[in-house]
Amino acid sequence: MARDGIPHDKSGQLKQIESGLLPGEQIIAVYDAVGAGTGFIGLTDKRVIIQDKSFVGKRMAITSIPYSKISSVSVVSNKSIAGSFFSSGLIAIHVGQELYEVELRGEEKTHHVHNSIMYHISL
Repeated sequence: MARDGIPHDKSGQLKQIESGLLPGEQIIAVYDAVGAGTGFIGLTDKRVIIQDKSFVGKRMAITSIPYSKISSVSVVSNKSIAGSFFSSGLIAIHVGQELYEVELRGEEKTHHVHNSIMYHISL
């Protein structure tokens, strides 16, 4: 689904990212995450935004990661399925000693997130 040309899975998640934009910041995409802990990943032209629901007591965090702080991004897979590198949907983002993992629905979204982050960290 795309609203205003922005790829996203859930309009509520897109609205949440829109509400916290910095002046002049543009959204690239917002994708719902699967599995325990993470709610979604948002990409803007300035940072990666991850919603983490794994805190004790029904608390959650919205973590902003400037591209300049990301040292690498990985696609994690048990093995290549039929030669498709992006089939698993799991992205790992390395920021200093921290590792953020986000599992996405489908290889197209995984490919888009990986390539967008790579583009911004290589600038």
